[in-house]
Amino acid sequence: MNTVLSRANSLFAFSLSVMAALTFGCFITTAFKDRSVPVRLHVSRIMLKNVEDFTGPRERSDLGFITFDITADIQNIFDWNVKQLFLYLSAEYSTKNNALNQVVLWDKIVLRGDNPKLLLKDMKTKYFFFDDGNGLKGNRNVTLTLSWNVVPNAGILPLVTGSGHVSVPFPDTYEITKSY
Repeated sequence: MNTVLSRANSLFAFSLSVMAALTFGCFITTAFKDRSVPVRLHVSRIMLKNVEDFTGPRERSDLGFITFDITADIQNIFDWNVKQLFLYLSAEYSTKNNALNQVVLWDKIVLRGDNPKLLLKDMKTKYFFFDDGNGLKGNRNVTLTLSWNVVPNAGILPLVTGSGHVSVPFPDTYEITKSY
């Protein structure tokens, strides 16, 4: 007859097949859900400096500082198949050297059970807003957008852009920095 190992193998294979079917069922129930929510972004302060770039040739590059507010209710994104959200604020702009520049300025991980209402005031960029040259000075169309990755329990990681962005002009002059 069948040995104990043969029966254990059959039981394991059957259990694995059932788990795979259940996981696919979990995925398919939320796969086509719209995960976009309205986002309100407000920029309260923009400052621009021209600093020495130490990453390459000794040239000066633009460094932008932005103070911003984010208001969004992400409660509708969370369901039983969402483990966490990875939120990030990105800036998108074009210069004469590059047709498209995208820079991540700020990010945050929101776990299931955390407060889903974002009311962030006077936030500063978490990462440096460097341009590889002088493309920020006088740039009239720097667009800030809040996007997020949905980290599910089962399934794909969708990349979603919030339905709200703000375009801000950068100043025509640099802030004067003091050397100490």
